[in-house]
Amino acid sequence: MNKAVLIETPRLIIRPFLAHDDEGMFRMDSDMEVHRYLGWRPVKSIEESRETIRYVQQQYTDHGIGRWAMLSKATNDFIGWTGFKHMTSTVNGHTGFIDFGYRLARDSWGRGYATEGAIAALHYGIGKLGYKDIYAMTDINNGASRHILEKIGFGLVSIFPYDDEAYNWREMGQPTTWYQYGYKHGASETLSL
Repeated sequence: MNKAVLIETPRLIIRPFLAHDDEGMFRMDSDMEVHRYLGWRPVKSIEESRETIRYVQQQYTDHGIGRWAMLSKATNDFIGWTGFKHMTSTVNGHTGFIDFGYRLARDSWGRGYATEGAIAALHYGIGKLGYKDIYAMTDINNGASRHILEKIGFGLVSIFPYDDEAYNWREMGQPTTWYQYGYKHGASETLSL
């Protein structure tokens, strides 16, 4: 396995972001439909995508973790990202927590890539990085994302008015789901590793 590759699945390569992922990120994040549940604010220039990649790479340095690029193994094309983010701001009363997420380019929707990548990243985070308390947030109306989170072992803890001013991926006050890995109405249920 290539040293830059963290995880391989049957169809995906998951690795740290590289500068040359900028075009794929721009293609994904300039799509209004991709931003339907993200506040309808797609990027307008490739420089914005480059800034995002630099931000994620700085997270690798500062926190030892950040989102990872997902590539199609068949084509080596960037199709999205998955993985973890160390949240330093306060969200829903939590500070310094591990946030889990994923995003795919629209032409990769409906093929199971989000689930495949999410499961692989989650296993890596738990098995290799030792993460225990993992949270995730989605727009309350994003049924597809909520379905994936629940399918891979996250349980809905609450719905809260979005309140993170530092990282405004959505409008303040918007109803947002708060999931925790292994949470199921007070019981712990997780994927077997």
